Amino acid sequence: MPPVVVNDDPMIRAETLETVLGEAVTVVTADLQTTDDIIEAAADAAGLVVDVQTDVPAAVFEACENLQIVARAGVGVDGVDIPAAADHGVTVVNVPDYCREEVSTHAVSLLLASIRRLNVYDRSVKRGRWDWEDGAPIHRLTGETVGFLSFGQLAKATAEKLSGFNCEVVAADPYVDSEEMADHGVEKVPLDELLETADHVSIHAPLTDDTRHLFDRDAFRKMSDTAVLVNVGRGPIVKEEALVWALEHDEIAAAGLDVLEDEPLTDSPLANRDDVILTPHAAFYSEESLTDLNEHIGNDILSVFDGETPAGYIDPEADWL
Repeated sequence: MPPVVVNDDPMIRAETLETVLGEAVTVVTADLQTTDDIIEAAADAAGLVVDVQTDVPAAVFEACENLQIVARAGVGVDGVDIPAAADHGVTVVNVPDYCREEVSTHAVSLLLASIRRLNVYDRSVKRGRWDWEDGAPIHRLTGETVGFLSFGQLAKATAEKLSGFNCEVVAADPYVDSEEMADHGVEKVPLDELLETADHVSIHAPLTDDTRHLFDRDAFRKMSDTAVLVNVGRGPIVKEEALVWALEHDEIAAAGLDVLEDEPLTDSPLANRDDVILTPHAAFYSEESLTDLNEHIGNDILSVFDGETPAGYIDPEADWL
């Protein structure tokens, strides 16, 4: 059996994959920073496992003739050329229910921390101040409306957690029908209505041509001036220049961001703002989630090698791609 090549990334744990795949499959770890790196390392590979930062363009499928499966160690598949994979008979998988608990907890944490101005209070106290007014104004969450861009598994879990705050929840997602949303106590609305009526907005969408820079100046103008924007989806959905503008002009109140338009953070005005909380694309992380991730990928690889449809199968004809 040709080997399975995995990216040298902390998320991808070769020892877990080796346990699942067994002795018949060799797991090879490689530093896959460029397309040429992938082609060189996976020239004879049957499987390829990449992290969310690693693109897999058509050139990889053209050069790696033994490939049977490309596994994305995460929820999204942006950056993997799905049509090219299908043309070469390569199955693409992701882990759609990965880090459900972690991302939903992180999204709620960013929302609560932003509303309660915890970062402001923390810095104030550490500077020797003891004044509750340093965080003003603060408004309660209970009874407010939270809007979700996209309503997949991670958004559903976030909505469940917010139910304890008696929030109204609305969502904009062209691929989820109103009946399914209603089953979760959520009202389906058009995006413009969501922006105009939600007190806070949480982004859970994948990055596509339709969602890139969806949150521009026009979008922020429609939002409440007391709104918190949370993004645990993909960074480029929010145009950073427009977000800075919106914060400077009080179009929204604050932002909690786990993902950025350009990662990692370098020279960004967001870093110096008290109304922005930043985390380093870490919403996915817990030790348990990484174990689940790698076990899922290992089982999907085995399914493909056995001629079966894997649990994380990406349909190349899917509308959302």
